[in-house]
Amino acid sequence: MRTFLSFAAAVTSLIVVFASSGAPIPLYERYRETEPITTAGLSLAAVSYFVAVLFSLVVCGRLSNHLGRRPVALATVVLACMGTAMLLSVHSLVTLASGRALQGLACGLASSVLTSFIIETAPRRPQWLGTVAAASGPLLGLTIGAVGVGALAEYAPTPRQLGLLVAVALLCCCAVGLVLSSEPVRRTPGAMASLRPRVAVPAAALPLMPAAAAIFIATWSLGGFYQAFSPTVTAVDLGSQSVFVASVVFASFMAPNAFGGPLTGSLEPVTVQRWGIALFALAAVTLTVALALHAIALFLVAGVIAGMSQGAAFTASLRRLVAQASPAERAGMLATIYLISYAGAAIPNFIAGQFSIRVDLTGIAAGYSVLVVLAAVIAIVFTFREASAAPHSDADTSRVPEFSDAWRATTTRGSRRS
Repeated sequence: MRTFLSFAAAVTSLIVVFASSGAPIPLYERYRETEPITTAGLSLAAVSYFVAVLFSLVVCGRLSNHLGRRPVALATVVLACMGTAMLLSVHSLVTLASGRALQGLACGLASSVLTSFIIETAPRRPQWLGTVAAASGPLLGLTIGAVGVGALAEYAPTPRQLGLLVAVALLCCCAVGLVLSSEPVRRTPGAMASLRPRVAVPAAALPLMPAAAAIFIATWSLGGFYQAFSPTVTAVDLGSQSVFVASVVFASFMAPNAFGGPLTGSLEPVTVQRWGIALFALAAVTLTVALALHAIALFLVAGVIAGMSQGAAFTASLRRLVAQASPAERAGMLATIYLISYAGAAIPNFIAGQFSIRVDLTGIAAGYSVLVVLAAVIAIVFTFREASAAPHSDADTSRVPEFSDAWRATTTRGSRRS
């Protein structure tokens, strides 16, 4: 019973941490209109979030192996609570960027410790439950946070505070749940040594990395565009002042991510990579056309297609890479994957923020489209090069072992040795 409570607390905490991270996004346009915060400043706030996630993921990603899942999970929730509380009173870019940075630290830690916590405490039946909950939690949380705060900001009193106050209250409830949870792993020495940044790609996965990296950069860069600019796009280019519409625009891209991977899970991964990134590039170009035409319906449809194709292409790339890594190599490789992904979001976002002073949002979206199309071409070319070099390289990637199976086997062996 206590193990199931731990699982429920970890799943809820993962969703709520990312929901609190998505909560301020629909309010960006309000900040821009009422405070001395420019469009470039909003982009800088998004970059501060991404940089904090990168730092947390690469430096602190293995800390819970030594301190325990529960203490680090509690620290994650506390950081998220601090960042969200700071955003209750945004009157300058410094406050906004600082709050987003704290939320970024929390989300980076959550991506490591809470997903591990979920996998280790998941019920054995159904077997896929832990993996699906760990993979879907962040996107589900971002969507719930953005849409929930958008609705409250549109129809409830104190529009800039109420949604964030709800997020703080939910984070406090998550902390209580984690305190009552059981610790799934034994603490080991070496916490300080684990803080040294360490990322790696197994030799067997190196030939697959160029195509995968291009896909990670393309898909996450457009996600960064949505984080920084979707509220302003809604107001300026789509002609809507509704905070709720801004949250729906953001959710139109984020929510379908969760469906792309499962819907294409039975197909050959390399085929999904090619068709997924091609469809994603087409959707990115359509987004730019929709902005030029001020067509909100077309923009929303293109966002849904982009989100689903991102989920498909990203998951297929992950399946191919994970199949080439042993359990001991997996953490380092995943750190590399997310380093590339978050850098692919942060760097274009920073550049776009500098250009936003002189270029309108349609022009910025066009720049993102060019980046996505170039990355898609690179990805497709490299997948065909892989096929010509090793025609059967995907023969054993049709089914990737469940993370929960591998994790339980690893922790069981570790317990026996100790």
